[in-house]
Amino acid sequence: MAVSKTEDAFDVPAFINSRPIGAVQYGIVALCALVMFLDGLDTQAISYMAPMISKEWGLSKEVLGPIFSSALAGLMFGYLLLSPLSDQFGHRRLILFSTVAFGLLTLVTLLATNVTELMILRFLTGIALGAAIPSAVALTTEYMPRRLRATFVLAIYCGFSLGFVAAGGLAASMIPLYGWRSMLWIGALTPLTLAVFVYVFLPESLDFLVRTKAKSQSVWRIVQRLDRALPEQGPQHFATEAEASRSAVGSLFQSGRTLGTLVLWLVFALNLAEFYALQSWLPTILAGHGFSPNVVALATSMTTVGGIVAAFAIGPAMDQLGPYRSLAVVYFAGVAFVALMGPAISAAPWVLVAAAFCAGFCISGGQKSVIALAAIFYPAPIRSTGVGWALGIGRLGGIGGPLLIGLLLAYELGADSLFYAAALPMLLAGTLVALLGASYKAS
Repeated sequence: MAVSKTEDAFDVPAFINSRPIGAVQYGIVALCALVMFLDGLDTQAISYMAPMISKEWGLSKEVLGPIFSSALAGLMFGYLLLSPLSDQFGHRRLILFSTVAFGLLTLVTLLATNVTELMILRFLTGIALGAAIPSAVALTTEYMPRRLRATFVLAIYCGFSLGFVAAGGLAASMIPLYGWRSMLWIGALTPLTLAVFVYVFLPESLDFLVRTKAKSQSVWRIVQRLDRALPEQGPQHFATEAEASRSAVGSLFQSGRTLGTLVLWLVFALNLAEFYALQSWLPTILAGHGFSPNVVALATSMTTVGGIVAAFAIGPAMDQLGPYRSLAVVYFAGVAFVALMGPAISAAPWVLVAAAFCAGFCISGGQKSVIALAAIFYPAPIRSTGVGWALGIGRLGGIGGPLLIGLLLAYELGADSLFYAAALPMLLAGTLVALLGASYKAS
């Protein structure tokens, strides 16, 4: 019988913290990173598909904003409504279910013939994908030793950024030859293929198995996969992270977490508003200033390449120097780099590409980092709920960001003024994280 705490219990977190990372843990990271990759691919692909959809269906530019935001709204509902189910039914089960649902819904989107159908299907697809991501973050965090948690959470979120980059490359090669629906075929078949590997290779959360009193031998078989030198016969009792109540949303406001939860929600909203506004509208803004399709694709991709590079710097910094201090510095640097995007549009293409890389380092890197911060902030029994609700509330910013930029463009706001205004959320986010660190660094 598996229980939460006994004096003679096998301490699962202590075991993971005390040993080097093995092949099974790297496999978990790889599978969770691929889940993130599909999120990034799907999110950015619509930005490249939108001009072709607009031309084929005779849509105005203003209609593109709701199309961009429909999947983000679905993600929000998935994070808020389905992420708590991961703590109740298991991270692996929810990842598997949502990956299959995401693939099937994308397949059905091929049949869409008008804006309403497209928006509904994008919304439902977003819900399915929103169920998987908090579970992937929680599962990665649980199987990593405490000293490397931020590093590997940022590592799996590199998959998200790689999905953005891949969307640009695939769109440039597939859409001219096979039309915009070819991107949907890719977006449907890849998650259905991934689901097979998730079913075969991804282990269930040990914390979930212990809390739900799974058979001791079932828990021990997973522990043995982490260390083949362990004996065949395992203990009867296991210990995991303790939490007084079950993984309800109310737990996010217990044990002194109220201030941290509210501030994290606001920081998520600010960062995601910045991120999705830039990713959704940058191709349109650059094309409107006369840049060639190659420069547009390169500059847009550089914002996510910057986020990938950031993961290799910010993750170790958060583990070694502290998560709050490191993330605050990233946001403060982002104020300058986002503001420089405006003047860079009037400069040489290489200046624009460099500015996009630096802005992406802070915006995309900041997004990965604040997710790692949330994964560290919440204990295992409520980690998926905590990360999911932070992402869900943050999606209000993700939905509003592209819509706000669309309104500003409708008023013909200049590029300099547009990016100066876009730098302000980064300043507020950096200040909030610094203040949060001052309140919680002792614990």
